[in-house]
Amino acid sequence: MNLGRTAVFIARKDLRYMLRQRETLLWTFFMPIVFFFFIGSVTGRMGSTDGSTRDPLIFERSPEAGFLADQLARRLEQIDFRLVPPESVAVGSDLPRLAVPAAFTDSVLAGHPMTLTLTRQSEDLGGDYYQIRVQRAAYSVLGDLVAVAETGKTPDPASLAAMAAAPRPLKLRVEQAGERKIVPSGFSQAVPGTMVMFTLLVLLTSGATLLVIERKEGLLRRLASSPLPRPGIILGKWGGRLGLGIVQIAFAMLAGTVLFRVDWGPHVAALVVVLVVYASLVAMLGILLGNVSRSEGQAVGIGVLAANVLAALGGCWWPIEITPSWMQHLARFLPTGWAMDALHRLVNFGYPPTSVIGHLVVMTLATVAVGWAAVRTFRFQ
Repeated sequence: MNLGRTAVFIARKDLRYMLRQRETLLWTFFMPIVFFFFIGSVTGRMGSTDGSTRDPLIFERSPEAGFLADQLARRLEQIDFRLVPPESVAVGSDLPRLAVPAAFTDSVLAGHPMTLTLTRQSEDLGGDYYQIRVQRAAYSVLGDLVAVAETGKTPDPASLAAMAAAPRPLKLRVEQAGERKIVPSGFSQAVPGTMVMFTLLVLLTSGATLLVIERKEGLLRRLASSPLPRPGIILGKWGGRLGLGIVQIAFAMLAGTVLFRVDWGPHVAALVVVLVVYASLVAMLGILLGNVSRSEGQAVGIGVLAANVLAALGGCWWPIEITPSWMQHLARFLPTGWAMDALHRLVNFGYPPTSVIGHLVVMTLATVAVGWAAVRTFRFQ
């Protein structure tokens, strides 16, 4: 059997075997979804890149607050607040609360100053952003109220609605100046980061332990006594693990698109190339780990530890752009850092596909180097 047929035969057999293992199925198809949801929901509070997140705000008003309170509520909803009735919130809730005083409309129309009370637990930048947006909504109502009064009309819901719908004499035009640098958050960070981490985790653990088991049970010795060429055997072992990585990546991208509405950007083809090259490198690392491991426990322990450390330092758990400069420099020397930087360039920063050529070259050279080490250390017993 020639080299190519040997590699395809072994790759197909290994892939089918790994996909029948419950542990592989669990960490390939189920656990990534859990991590997508958990990490994406937590980090989504850092900001939303797609504008789909509406921030909850307890809106407390009395029945006597009048139509200006209704106008204020509409303006708040227009700037992505989700107004929550006080009676639907548990006692002691830490959600921000906006209190509109009684007789709000009558007092404002009579020219008396009124105070809107915003209560919030957080004193960070997120809390300040809440305050700025509430002020914006309040001032927009006040501005329309002044504009209606200048026309000589009596302020009422109809006149305010007409004023709000009127075209504005001043328009603000915003254009991108230089490179787009929006740090991803929420599912835009969690889905790609978790995908990169779990591809590394599964290919290191499953890929390495399968080799250890085959060596312990004498399956590799049988291959050594067969007429199959040694390079074809190693190439087939790598191909099987690469196939599993491609299955992981395809499933993660599909789940991210359908379940979490992740936008993969305009350069999907270049993105796929980056991920396949990354999976090629990680698959070869799995073989190398299987060569040097003496037991299944050792392979799993090293694989899990390495995957978590590389994921944390490479920007899979959080955007590497928000970390200290030393950590950003360190990520440039890690496979997870190469993959995540390329994904951010193509998906979040609006770079062209040519911007990731360097990443592809580095990962390809690393795959060749690790492959050379894997061939040198490969043993049948």
